[in-house]
Amino acid sequence: MSAQTAATTGPTTPDATGAGVAAEVELAIGGMTCASCAARIEKKLNRMDGVTATVNYATEKARVSYRDADVSVQDLIATVERTGYTAHEPAPPARAEDASAAPAEEADELRPLRQRLVTAVVLAVPVIAMAMIPALQFDYWQWLSLTLTAPVVTYAAWPFHRAAWTNARHGAATMDTLISVGTSAAFLWSVWALFFGTAGMTGMTHPFELTIGRGDGAGNIYLEAAAGVTAFILAGRWFEARSKRKAGAALKALLELGAKEVTVLRGGREVTVDTADLRVGDRFLVRPGEKIATDGVVVEGSSAVDASMLTGESVPVEVAAGDAVTGATLNAGGRLVVEATRIGADTQLARMAKLVEDAQNGKAAAQRLADRISAVFVPVVIVLALGTLVFWLSNGAGLTAAFTAAVAVLIIACPCALGLATPTALMVGTGRGAQLGILIKGPEVLESTRRVDTIVLDKTGTVTTGRMTLQAVHTAPGTTEADVLRLAGALEHASEHPIAQAVATGATDRTGAPLPTPQDFTNIPGLGVRGTVEDHAVLVGRPRLLTDTGMNLPDTLTVALTQAATQGRTAIAVAWDGEARAVLEVADAVKDTSAEAIGRLRGLGLTPILLTGDNRAVAEAVAAEVGIDQVYAEVMPQDKVDVVKRLQAEGRSVAMVGDGVNDAAALAQADLGLAMGTGTDAAIEAGDLTLVRGDLRAAADAIRLARRTLGTIRTNLFWAFAYNVAALPLAAAGLLNPMIAGAAMAFSSVFVVGNSLRLRGFRAGV
Repeated sequence: MSAQTAATTGPTTPDATGAGVAAEVELAIGGMTCASCAARIEKKLNRMDGVTATVNYATEKARVSYRDADVSVQDLIATVERTGYTAHEPAPPARAEDASAAPAEEADELRPLRQRLVTAVVLAVPVIAMAMIPALQFDYWQWLSLTLTAPVVTYAAWPFHRAAWTNARHGAATMDTLISVGTSAAFLWSVWALFFGTAGMTGMTHPFELTIGRGDGAGNIYLEAAAGVTAFILAGRWFEARSKRKAGAALKALLELGAKEVTVLRGGREVTVDTADLRVGDRFLVRPGEKIATDGVVVEGSSAVDASMLTGESVPVEVAAGDAVTGATLNAGGRLVVEATRIGADTQLARMAKLVEDAQNGKAAAQRLADRISAVFVPVVIVLALGTLVFWLSNGAGLTAAFTAAVAVLIIACPCALGLATPTALMVGTGRGAQLGILIKGPEVLESTRRVDTIVLDKTGTVTTGRMTLQAVHTAPGTTEADVLRLAGALEHASEHPIAQAVATGATDRTGAPLPTPQDFTNIPGLGVRGTVEDHAVLVGRPRLLTDTGMNLPDTLTVALTQAATQGRTAIAVAWDGEARAVLEVADAVKDTSAEAIGRLRGLGLTPILLTGDNRAVAEAVAAEVGIDQVYAEVMPQDKVDVVKRLQAEGRSVAMVGDGVNDAAALAQADLGLAMGTGTDAAIEAGDLTLVRGDLRAAADAIRLARRTLGTIRTNLFWAFAYNVAALPLAAAGLLNPMIAGAAMAFSSVFVVGNSLRLRGFRAGV
């Protein structure tokens, strides 16, 4: 897959050694076909003086630190190109109008691979059918097979041949080498047998004769092996490429969160401009329900700002003149005028996007087991084929018989089942996961699930519902709960504040009756609301609202207030007709299934840790309720990444579960990221697994399913090689006829498919 344009260079700093200035650059790398390609480029770059490089196969980027006194960006690019790949210089930041073309480019990115896959499948199916079903072997069927196979082995398989040539030039062998050598050998020998042997004669068939006998191979064709292997492995590459394509989507999702347009106050007039045109010092208007365009300071008005998406705070933050606000947060209350203090790359949102990008680039790309095996298997097979040729020639066998045995070694070493091993298990596993509300992004994700021993859980929206709800009602003597809910609920229903809406919703749910309409209503900024309901003068808000008007809480309500504070809940006082009547407790409720989910995660050998931006009292109360012992509270978004890094530095393999923008960078940094599907796009794209249901029990199911799928892939790979390795001695001995080869390939393929289908029996919660 070709790389996109490169990213920008990072800052330069004086080098402590005095040997130059330390600089950082991010290059886009093109031409990589597997994880071993990334490892090879990384190795070459790190051999350069003063260079430290990390190459990520998934994102197709190289992050390089270097001393500019010794090395230039052009030197880095030249090194990559000498290794057999392409690299691009940093490009200037794209303008907004240029960025509009990106979706179209992305849509076309997979087109060449899709075209090759469709071509291979359409042409390979009849070739395989004719080779395996004698009834379809009409006169000259072999020539039709040749005609159909030629485009598959040349056009469709071209990426494998190109990669194999690149690897050969640098003394390396990967799965691409195995595919290229095996398919080419099968095709070229078939061409020789058709044109110069007896395979092209009228009436030639592939009978079901599973006999072992030495022959000269002049009547043997292996076109179905060449076409089938190409089609199967292209299918695997297609699924891999689709998951790779999403590598940068977390950054796009983050940047999409910001406001697109903003109303700026200029010369006493309101002017609507693009957010990109904002400048530091501009004053802009934020109406109720709008997003704050950029980081700034409130200069007029007061409101409640919902910052849970960025900070994890479940309670909206009250802001007034002089308070700082963050871009992309939601104005949930009144009208605000904000003065911009940070724009563009300096904003908190942009910094979080940078954190996600850094975490993605720093995450080691999973090394495919097939490539690791191929690195040893391919050279061994090639040496064995050459040894077979030399042995038979030196023992007086004819040239044709010697070549037949050598080519048979190459053909049988190209296992058809290898192309099925990963994609079939992945398709069945991901399909079953989708039925259970679990989305697995790609095969590289599965490696991480086997190792994780610690699971870090975000609180808001993950362990809890993420919505403020009415938890308890404490009434003064002589006051009924129904009266409190009816009067307080009616007044709060007229307010836009999220806590007020929680009270109103709770009142409606508990009473089961419509709320009355207030006769008048007044908002008291930062304190609460007052009004008249059913001829009662009602006050609802902070306890201070009552004390400021000369009302004292009775002892029973004072105790309830203290208990609410201890549990980290928000307490709301209610009064009417000059008397304090009740205290309401509002909090982000723990999901009903969270405690059970924590138990299941412990059962998988994982240590749960609660990580949240909320205050410590709230965090510890939630942790105690669900059975978590270790808590990190009041953690800023950028610090969540540091917590994950700290745990990894202790030798732990960390899984992270989250749902908010504030979790995106930590999800990317973690060894395994599990995103709640009910959360933000940024979190979902940064995660490796997505839990569609928003039920934390799905996290345990996801890890179990991923581990089961990985085990199935490993079993498939073992048998895909084992069947063929077992047949290698027969091939080297010159005893392998086409039917034995076909049977070995067919049986290994059937085994792989059957083993993968066992994943359909996976059950949640078992």
